[in-house]
Amino acid sequence: MRKLTYLVAQTIDGYIAGPDNDDPSPWFVLEGDHAEPLRDEFPDMHPTHVRPMLGLENTPNKHFDTVLQGRGSYEIGLRHGITNAYRHLRSIVFSTTMTQSPDPTVELVRTDPVATVRALKQDEGRDIWLCGGGRLAATLRDEIDRLIVKLQPIVAGDGIPLFHGAGFRPERYDLTDVRHFGSGVAVLTYDKRSTVSSN
Repeated sequence: MRKLTYLVAQTIDGYIAGPDNDDPSPWFVLEGDHAEPLRDEFPDMHPTHVRPMLGLENTPNKHFDTVLQGRGSYEIGLRHGITNAYRHLRSIVFSTTMTQSPDPTVELVRTDPVATVRALKQDEGRDIWLCGGGRLAATLRDEIDRLIVKLQPIVAGDGIPLFHGAGFRPERYDLTDVRHFGSGVAVLTYDKRSTVSSN
């Protein structure tokens, strides 16, 4: 079965975007000794329009073939005229307020995200990447199998949290990989701890 991976950059204090859901790229550390290893390990996560500049134009997807976004995350690119940042992936946007997709290569889903993800997991293919945002992650929390946090050496003070509006419900994950770099960026991989029935 395919897995749902929430792969996202986050500040030390747990934010993935500013309070107005603005693009966090200007204040995240993009250059440094972490850039090349992450580019090589996750070519899938780089937007299609920047892949040629990174030497990734003809690089096959390594982990994912599908990307999921909420309206807020999707509109960060849309505000800059980018109607589909991930043309190299099947691109799905969840929104109950959008009436039609701005791009024929972007699938707009207005129904239950959980049911959609459960159906996607049954399909053949590579894993599914949840790239944002915090509200969609909160909705899909029970379906997330792996959490990969690109921890940025930044304190934001306020913003959109990793899980926005999820409610207090502590849940244990197992730390399965740690990579830290001189740039101050650390990449933490957590897998959801499976619950074994006592029967």
